[in-house]
Amino acid sequence: MYTVHRHIHTYTSNTRPRAMPAVEHKLNVSEEEVPENIRRIANEQGECTKTKKQTIEQFRSYILERNECQPHRNDDQYLEKFLRARYWKIENSYRLLCSYYKFREQNKGYYEKVRPLDLRHLGDSDILTVTPYRDQHGHRILIYRFGLWRPNRITIDDIFRATIVLQELGSLEPISQIMGGVAIFDLKDLGLEHILQLSPSVAQKMIALLVTSMPIRTSALHIVNQNWVFNAGFKMFKPFLNSAMRERLFIHGSDMRSLHKHICPEHLPKRYGGLHEDYSYTLWLDMLKNQCTGNSVQKDMEQLGFIFD
Repeated sequence: MYTVHRHIHTYTSNTRPRAMPAVEHKLNVSEEEVPENIRRIANEQGECTKTKKQTIEQFRSYILERNECQPHRNDDQYLEKFLRARYWKIENSYRLLCSYYKFREQNKGYYEKVRPLDLRHLGDSDILTVTPYRDQHGHRILIYRFGLWRPNRITIDDIFRATIVLQELGSLEPISQIMGGVAIFDLKDLGLEHILQLSPSVAQKMIALLVTSMPIRTSALHIVNQNWVFNAGFKMFKPFLNSAMRERLFIHGSDMRSLHKHICPEHLPKRYGGLHEDYSYTLWLDMLKNQCTGNSVQKDMEQLGFIFD
């Protein structure tokens, strides 16, 4: 069963909320940016500096021997993120790699000739974003506000495209490769017009993006502000949730103290009882345009089929 939280969180503070410092939208793509505490966690997950190159080489040979999928890259840096996503288990990492390329093959329209900078309208509508800061565990937070979605203006496919851009960018960060991320589904004002857009295919794609087919783990899925419409929509997703996924799904309702059990308020937007302002998806697009032109991030994204011009 998925987890429904109704208890009272013990977080209290006798001090006034402090002003948060300015937050920069920046990708942490350098291994040198991984703090020591995250490195220790990586070691606990099976990453060993002494044997890392050997394990990557074994993974590369495993891919060539099985030959069930043909990755567009097989360099150390690229293969490492699949190994990190599955705790350095070669067989599990290979299944993830194949699942990733199967998803790409089945959904070419989400990658090929997609122009990320043309997806600004999703940011303008505040339907989804990723926080430029991390929570207390080192996770970035992917936030969906589906009640703001107007299906007659923005297609579900554009939501998937924008999600993939964020997931692919996140998978370039060593910290995120090690720690994964978390997602908040804010279902305030969810209505029948949204549920009518759901289908088993849509549900399967969402689970693939957040759980089974991307080289970055989703450590937890948090649902807040759900209403009666949620129950109808959730029936569409349940068949695709295995027991491990259900253990990572937390339903909080409007009780933000329940959410704070998992994510400290100082790492949340004000609308969820936190201290941060809302940061638009468009700020990540501005980062791509202003900071990544011609660098390795843009080249990595272009190799996936995305277009920047």
